[in-house]
Amino acid sequence: MDIGRIGIWTFTLDLVPSAQAAEHVDQLDELGFGAVWVPEAVGREAFTSAALLLRGGTDIVVATGIAGIYGRDPMAAAAAQKTLTEAYPDRFLLGLGVSHQVMVEGIRKHDYSKPFSAMRDYLDGMDQAMFFAAPPTTEPQRVLAALGPRMLELARDRAAGAFPYFVPPEHTAIAREALGTGPLLAVEQAVVFETDPAKAREIARSHTKTYTGLPNYANNLKRLDPTLTDDDFAHAGSDRLVDAIVAWGTEDAIVARIQAHLDAGADHVCIQVITEGTEVPTPAWQRLSDAFGLRSA
Repeated sequence: MDIGRIGIWTFTLDLVPSAQAAEHVDQLDELGFGAVWVPEAVGREAFTSAALLLRGGTDIVVATGIAGIYGRDPMAAAAAQKTLTEAYPDRFLLGLGVSHQVMVEGIRKHDYSKPFSAMRDYLDGMDQAMFFAAPPTTEPQRVLAALGPRMLELARDRAAGAFPYFVPPEHTAIAREALGTGPLLAVEQAVVFETDPAKAREIARSHTKTYTGLPNYANNLKRLDPTLTDDDFAHAGSDRLVDAIVAWGTEDAIVARIQAHLDAGADHVCIQVITEGTEVPTPAWQRLSDAFGLRSA
């Protein structure tokens, strides 16, 4: 499976009718992006959404970023993965994750006391699941949402690689060291096309406010930079935290941040464009395609 160097992460396709979302996948394919990553939270169900989006494009990979393991049992996930891989060979990448306590316990009403063990057992269940249907002609691929050392090791040993989210390039270097040279390392990077610092950070905080209160992300960043304090995570993040997580400014500044991830060992960077609204950011996607020369690649 080839997902290229540059992809797009977006929640905005959940906010438009599915036929229109597939048209946007067509556009992303034509713009030269290697993959489009879509989330699963309280919007469309991950595998159903992927099936709808795979109607768009011919080469672009549709990846879940991420499908939560508490959303369905392992046998259902394995069957869905194989079904999509059979229908669209080498175009579906399953990103799996443990999500967050507030989502799992607060909304889904499951037990989140041992997320690492739950992931390990879930992978066992997927690998052992029965599937009496037309098999895929290519090997189904999965990556794990991984931040800390143990999950990165599990991604190395039990998956095609890792998908860290809400991380700076410094984490990418650590993740690459943990994974070694073979596994895929795909990372997410949020960007804002705005050169005024105050305005850029205001827009960026519409993104960071969702994540700064989540322990998985906060603990990972504190582990990465012990000088960060609770104050850095208050009010959607201090300036230095926002600047570490969200690349903003000119195209050159944004390209430089993406390149920093690639230089640190990422194989693929999926870019999340943050805007003042929730519209599908097609103009920004076009700018990114041009900045990276994707259509001529």
